[in-house]
Amino acid sequence: MADLTDTQQSQPKITQDIVDAAKKAFDPSAAAESRQDGLREYNELIERTQTWILIHALNALIKPNVLPPWLREPLMRSLTHLPLRSDGVRATMEFVFAVHPSNTGKPADDSGSRGKQGAAITHEAVAVATKLLSSVPALMNAQEWFDGIAGQFMALFDGEAGPDVAKTAAQIVGFGILGKKQFGAPGAPGWNAFVQPLVEAINPSLKSSRGDSFGSHDDDEVVELGREKVLVAAADLERSLKRLQLLIMSNPSPGLCKRVLKPVQLQLWALASWMNPSQETEKRFCKPARILVQTHFRLFGDVNNLIPFIRNIQCKGSLYDSDGLQWRYHHGSEGGIESIRRPFAEGKQNEELNWGEIESKSTTLVEFLSSVCTTEEVSSVFLYLLRRWIQSASKQSSSAIKLVTHDEEADSAIQDLVDVTLLQKSMDKAPEKLISHFDQLLELISHVLRADGQAPLGDDIIGVVLSLLNLVITAPTFRKSDINPTELKVVEDALARIGNADRGEASTTAGNLTMLLKYRDDVEKPDDKTAAPTARQIEDRKTYDLAMNYITGGDNPPPVVSEGLNLLSNLIVAESSILDISAVTVLMANLLRENEDYINLRVIKIFTLLANKHPKATMQELLDHYLDAQERSSTDTRLRFGEAILQVIERLGETFTGEAAQNAGESMLSIAGRRGYRPKTMAKQAREERLNELKRKKAEASGDADQDIEMADEEETPEQLANNEILAQIVQGWESKRGSEDIRMRTSALSIFGNAIETNIIGMGPTIVSAGVDLSINVLAMEPELEKGILRRAAILVILSFVKALDKAKESGQKLGFGLTNQSREDIQRTLSYIAATDNDGLVQQHARDVVESLENWGMASLLPSQAEASAVPGLTRLAGLHVNPEGTLVDASGRPRPRIEEVE
Repeated sequence: MADLTDTQQSQPKITQDIVDAAKKAFDPSAAAESRQDGLREYNELIERTQTWILIHALNALIKPNVLPPWLREPLMRSLTHLPLRSDGVRATMEFVFAVHPSNTGKPADDSGSRGKQGAAITHEAVAVATKLLSSVPALMNAQEWFDGIAGQFMALFDGEAGPDVAKTAAQIVGFGILGKKQFGAPGAPGWNAFVQPLVEAINPSLKSSRGDSFGSHDDDEVVELGREKVLVAAADLERSLKRLQLLIMSNPSPGLCKRVLKPVQLQLWALASWMNPSQETEKRFCKPARILVQTHFRLFGDVNNLIPFIRNIQCKGSLYDSDGLQWRYHHGSEGGIESIRRPFAEGKQNEELNWGEIESKSTTLVEFLSSVCTTEEVSSVFLYLLRRWIQSASKQSSSAIKLVTHDEEADSAIQDLVDVTLLQKSMDKAPEKLISHFDQLLELISHVLRADGQAPLGDDIIGVVLSLLNLVITAPTFRKSDINPTELKVVEDALARIGNADRGEASTTAGNLTMLLKYRDDVEKPDDKTAAPTARQIEDRKTYDLAMNYITGGDNPPPVVSEGLNLLSNLIVAESSILDISAVTVLMANLLRENEDYINLRVIKIFTLLANKHPKATMQELLDHYLDAQERSSTDTRLRFGEAILQVIERLGETFTGEAAQNAGESMLSIAGRRGYRPKTMAKQAREERLNELKRKKAEASGDADQDIEMADEEETPEQLANNEILAQIVQGWESKRGSEDIRMRTSALSIFGNAIETNIIGMGPTIVSAGVDLSINVLAMEPELEKGILRRAAILVILSFVKALDKAKESGQKLGFGLTNQSREDIQRTLSYIAATDNDGLVQQHARDVVESLENWGMASLLPSQAEASAVPGLTRLAGLHVNPEGTLVDASGRPRPRIEEVE
C-alpha cells in the first residue's frame, strides 16, 4: 500500500474521495441498496471531476498492489472510458507524452512538438498513445467506441491543439485504427467512424449507396424538378479535403493511401483540374485535391489505375451511368465549391461538347503524369492511348456498315477526341518519356505501317506514326542493330513506299526518315561505343532513379518517401551492380539526421542491409556521425546513429571483425572515456549560462521569480518538490559540462561496446577488450555522482558481457588467445562487491551483485571441461591445475612422449 500512500500525498483530496466513493459502490460485502447509492455518488464524482485531474488520480490508483482487485477493476473501467469525454482523447495523449520515460532529458526549449502540458512528442510515447486509443474497452462495441472518439480526432485534425498534435492524431488513426484489417477495412467500425464521413462529403453518392441519401425528404415536401439542391456546403467540403490530406500525408503506408482515395479519386480529379479557379478556390479546394491526386499517381501510376481518369476526364461529380444519387460540383455564389443535386432534366445527352474544357483537362492530366509518374509508366499510358486511337481510326476508315445508337456514337466521338488530345499533349510536353517501351512502340509502328500497305490509312494516322518513328530513331541510345530484322524490313519498305507515293508531308517525312535510318549508325564512331547494359541493369537503373526521386524530392509526402526506401531496400537485397554505395550511405545518414519517426527505423534497416556486403564503408559513415567531430549534431541525433551502429553490429555477428570492429571499438572507448573535449559545445554553454543569468536577474528585479515559486508550492507537496529537484539535478547532470562529453553519449558508447564484445570478442581483439574492461572498472571507482548512475550501469554490463563472451568461447571450443586470470577476476569481484554495498543507485547495486555472482560461477566453471572437450574425449580427462595422464604414456615438460624402458626376456 506504499504506492497508495504516495498517491494520496500527491493528490490527497480527489484521490481519497475516489477511493471512498469506489468502496461504497463496489464493496462486495456491502448491502445491495448501499452499493446502489454508492454507485450513484461514484458516478457523480467521476462526472464532475476534470479529465486532466482524473486521469492522473486513476492512473496512480490502478497500479499493481495498490488496491484490492474488486476495487481496482471498476477504477480501470472508468479510466479506459475517459477518452469518450469531450476532451478525453487530447487529455490521454498529453498524459502519455508527459509521463513517458522517453521524455526524460528532453531540452526545455524544444517547443516545436509539445502539447499544452509542455511534454515533447516522442516516437515511443506516440506508440503507447496509439495502443491505448485504438484498443476497444472490454464490454463495449467497437463501432460505439470509435464513433465516440472520432469527433475529437477530427477536431485535432483541424488544428485545435496545434499542427504537431494534429499530425500525431492522424498517425494514431492511420496506423493504430485504419492500419488494422478488423477496423480499417471498408465497412469496418474504424472505417465507418473516420473515413466514411470524409469520403461522403467529397462524393455524396457514397452516402446514398448506404441507404442514407442526402436527398431524402419528407413525404409532404414538394420537390421542384429543376431546382439545384445543395448536398454538401463549401465549408464542409473544404474541411473534409484538409482532413483527408492530413490523414494521407501523415502516414507512410501506400496501402492506406490507395484504400482511402479510391472511392473519391475521380471527384478529387474534378477538383484538382477545376478550370480557371480564383485564388481563394485554388487555395481552399484545388490545391489539397491536387496534392492527393499527384500522390496517388506517384504511387500507383500504372495503366490500369489511370484508365478511369482517362475515360472520365470531364468528371464534374457523380458519373452519369452510375446508380443512385446524381450530383455535380458547382461554384457557389460565395466563392466556394459545393455539391448540388443534378436537375432531372440534366443528362449526359444534354451536355454540350466543350473543346476548351477537354483541352484544359488533358493538359492538366499530362502535366500530372509527366511530373510525378516514371518514364516507363508514361510510356505505357501513351501506348495504351495510341492503340485505342489507331483502332478507332481504323474502324472509321472501314466501309463496313455498323449499327450504333446516338448516345454510343456521341460517347465514342468524345472519347476519341480526348484520346487524340492526350496523345498530342504527351508528344508536345514529354516526348523523351514516350520511347521507354522501345520494343513495344516499334512493334506497334510496324503493325500500323503493315496495315497501311494492305489498305491505305488516313494521313493523320501515318503522320503520328512517322513522328513517333522519328523520336525512336533520333534517341541517343538508338542502334539500328537493336531492331528486330523482320520489323526493320517492314519499316524500311513502308518508308520507301510512302516516300515514293504522292502523300504530301507524309512522303517528305518518310524520305527524310529513310536517309536518317540508313546512316544513323554511321554518325557514331566505333571507338565511342560502349558495352550495352544488360536488361537487368537497365531495369535496376530505372528502379534506382525512381527510388532516389521518391526519397530526395523536397515536397514528397511520407507514403512516397516510404515507397522509395522500399525500392532501395529491394535493390540492396538483390545486390544490384548499379548501386553507388557511398552515395546511398551518405543519403541514409542525412535522412537519419532529420528526426522523422516514420523514416528512422527504415533507414536503420537499410544500414544493416548495406553492412552485409560493405561493412567497412557502412560502419565508418555511422561512426563519423556518431563521433560528430565538428559538433554539428544534437545528442538525440547522435544517439540515433548509435542505435544504427548497434543494429549493424548485431546483424554482422561473427563477421564483425577486422578494421570495422577495430574502428568501432576505438570510437566507443574515445566517447566513453572522461577525456572527451568539445570546445564548440563549451562556448555555447557559456553563452547560455550568461543569458540565463541575465534572465534570472531580470525576473528577480520584477518579482516574477517569487511568484512562480509560490505557485509551484501551492500545486505540489514538499516531498514531490524534493523528488522533482533530485530528478532535475540528474537530468541536468547528463548534459555536457565545461565541454565534456554528454553522459548519455558515454552511456550509449559503453552499451554498444558491451554488445560488440558479446557479439564477437575475437573480432574486437585483446587490446581493445582489455582497455574497455579497465575503463569500466575506472568508471565505477572514479565517478560515483548521482547523475552518473546510468553510466555506471552500462559499465557493469560491459563486464558482464565480457564474462558471457568468455563463457561462450569456452563452451564452443574457441581459442581466444587471452582471458581472465584469477588475480584479475578477484580484483574485479572486490571492486564490484564494494559497489554493490555502497553505490547510491539501487539498479547499479543489483547489477553489481549479479555480475559478482556470474564471476564466481565462471571461476568454478573454468575448472571443468567445456562441452566441446567433454564430447570429444569420453571418460577421464585432464583437470586444470593437475597433471594427470589417463593414457598412461610418459611425457616430458613440453608434452612430448619420452622413451620407455621395457624389460624383455
